[in-house]
Amino acid sequence: MGRADPEEGQLPAPVKPPDGGWGWIVLFGCFVITGFSYAFPKAVSVYFKELMKDFHVGYSDTAWISSIMLAMLYGTGPVCSIMVNQFGCRPVMLIGGLLASSGMILASFTTNIIELYLTAGVLTGLGMALNFQPSLIMLGTYFDKRRPLANGLAAAGSPVFLSSLSPLGQVLLEKFGWRGGFLIMGGLLLNCCTCGAVMRPLDMGMKRKMEKTQDKYEAKEMLPIGGKSEEGISTTDGTKKAKKAKKKPKKGKKLLDFSIFSNRGFIIYTISKFILVLGLFVPPILLVNYAKDTGVPDTEAAFLLSIIGFIDIFARPACGMVAGLKWVRPHVAYLFSFAMLFNGLTDICSARASNYTGLVIFCVFFGISYGMVGALQFEVLMAIVGSQKFSSAIGLVLLIEAFAVLIGPPSAGRLVDALKNYEVIFYLAGSEVVLSAVFLAMATYCCLNREKKTPPPEKTPSAGGGSDTEEAESDVQEGEEHSSDNHQPARSTDNAVVAASEEANHVEDEQSGEGGRCPEGDREVLAQAGCNADQTVERDSF
Repeated sequence: MGRADPEEGQLPAPVKPPDGGWGWIVLFGCFVITGFSYAFPKAVSVYFKELMKDFHVGYSDTAWISSIMLAMLYGTGPVCSIMVNQFGCRPVMLIGGLLASSGMILASFTTNIIELYLTAGVLTGLGMALNFQPSLIMLGTYFDKRRPLANGLAAAGSPVFLSSLSPLGQVLLEKFGWRGGFLIMGGLLLNCCTCGAVMRPLDMGMKRKMEKTQDKYEAKEMLPIGGKSEEGISTTDGTKKAKKAKKKPKKGKKLLDFSIFSNRGFIIYTISKFILVLGLFVPPILLVNYAKDTGVPDTEAAFLLSIIGFIDIFARPACGMVAGLKWVRPHVAYLFSFAMLFNGLTDICSARASNYTGLVIFCVFFGISYGMVGALQFEVLMAIVGSQKFSSAIGLVLLIEAFAVLIGPPSAGRLVDALKNYEVIFYLAGSEVVLSAVFLAMATYCCLNREKKTPPPEKTPSAGGGSDTEEAESDVQEGEEHSSDNHQPARSTDNAVVAASEEANHVEDEQSGEGGRCPEGDREVLAQAGCNADQTVERDSF
């Protein structure tokens, strides 16, 4: 139509994302939140030996602290989605930051391991969950064209914070003990409140102005010039307000949108992600023990994780840049499948690594593939469901992943204890990741591509799937098509009245054959736009 439609192309935000400006501050906040969410449960492991001495418990007992944190991060996804849909992202993140900080502060005063589970595990884990999910939602509303790059940069917070929080925790442990370290860590988590404060929602007034301007522009451009143009504009505005008034109560009542399960792409993504998580976290968890069993010294074995983290820092933003390319972004699901396939084959090929050099090579390739998976996982989900339903989608996906997290690594550990063989575990984990990659690629090609190739029915109003602007535009476009089809017969009728009555009668017969004769009172008005009886019915319904 000569002007960009703010809702055309199914943009994933209610207001057109600025792709910059304040969005860079939102991106930095999401970077910090992602770093705390993924790195903090692993960083607290430096305190486990001291906790074992003070509370007289075993390693498995203290390891439950990190497990509970991760379980809360994944398992409370639907609860977080409901809170975001009800109260918005910023209030939920502020509450989450306070909960995460208070959990670690209270943990510094605990006297037994059960109290640690409730404070550092449940309370801090819930607080980080209430920060992590809304930060991703806000990132999707501020970025559209640069969203793959933004997701890659935000995902880089995980390896950056992991490489910094672990050494910091060791220093705090040596100087202040585990209680002082927990207290200072709780203070650091207050930065989550700062990150939540900068998550400013986009101005909804901007959306209303853009929609009003767009409606008037379309009406002026599509309808004939004259007094009827203003009538068309007022009709379009009135219809628009009536549709909004009907739809607003429905949107307000939805706390968790389960209609996303009717989306084939979401079902495919959820199944593939569940299979992926079963084997994705197994190699880095068992890597250090695997290296020690092959005769690698403790310090060099621990350095292997640092190699993965260092490579991961650069792999995620680089993959985000590649995913943002014009010829790559429409096929981002296939790029995600390639990343998973790369990761799975890396696990399988490294199963026979028997020396330190082979393990270092494995860590390099695993860091690249692991970073690609981390950078693309939420970008693919945003592309499938859009930001309007992303808050509900990510909550349900994280809940399903929580079961996979609880099944995968513990099952691998039991197999190691039973078989005393790490090679089988790497083969199994790699096969699960490869299976998820093949399933995602094949299902996307067979199911989704065929659905896209099927041409949509012509001149049929959308049944609730499109936006209000798109519905109004399609209706006005139908009127324009009818007008263009009958414009020439109308002119010929006027000319025929002046020239010869036979030609006029012939044209009138054609009009009556197509849709019936126009009413006598409205013939003059409708003839200017070349309309017939069918158009009168359409405009009344519009």
